[in-house]
Amino acid sequence: MDLVRLAARVAQGDQEAFLALYDHTSPKVYGLALRMMGDAMAAEEVAQEAFLRLWTRAETFRPGRGSLLGWLLTITRHVALDHLRRSTRRPQLAEPPDADTGWEPRLSDEATQTEEARWRSLYFAVQALPDEQQAAITCAYYHGMSHSQIAVYLGVPLGTVKTRLRLGMEKLRQVWAEWPEDTPTDPSDTGD
Repeated sequence: MDLVRLAARVAQGDQEAFLALYDHTSPKVYGLALRMMGDAMAAEEVAQEAFLRLWTRAETFRPGRGSLLGWLLTITRHVALDHLRRSTRRPQLAEPPDADTGWEPRLSDEATQTEEARWRSLYFAVQALPDEQQAAITCAYYHGMSHSQIAVYLGVPLGTVKTRLRLGMEKLRQVWAEWPEDTPTDPSDTGD
């Protein structure tokens, strides 16, 4: 499925292209929204607003700057953070975040294998991070916590939080940028 071409058609008001994009991307958009909001109704509202922005701003998507799914997930994250800020609440985490959940790819049809390979590479890259970096990245990305809020939550100095986030993000960027899309994404998958 050529998501870039669908996005161009959406920018021209093509409802069928919008529905095709929605069907293809909604599991990941909703999954991210649910992870960030912690509530199904709030997640549905965030996902709906993210898709509304896709419909009204599809012409702003620039394929050379990244994938359509990445762009849409960034929109979803911003919408979720806006909702969290407006409600002046932050998710109350009962225990340190579990980096194992929320990163798993949610789509698995043949049309998304290349994109799936990149998402799986991100999943394995997160799994390879030290626990401290995983926790800091999860707090910042999924829960929209500021650096100082993460420091309080994790009980570590602010400088430590900044270092953990910087080191973790550097490792993720490196793996994400260097991952060959035709390489098996699971170390146990030898392609035989």
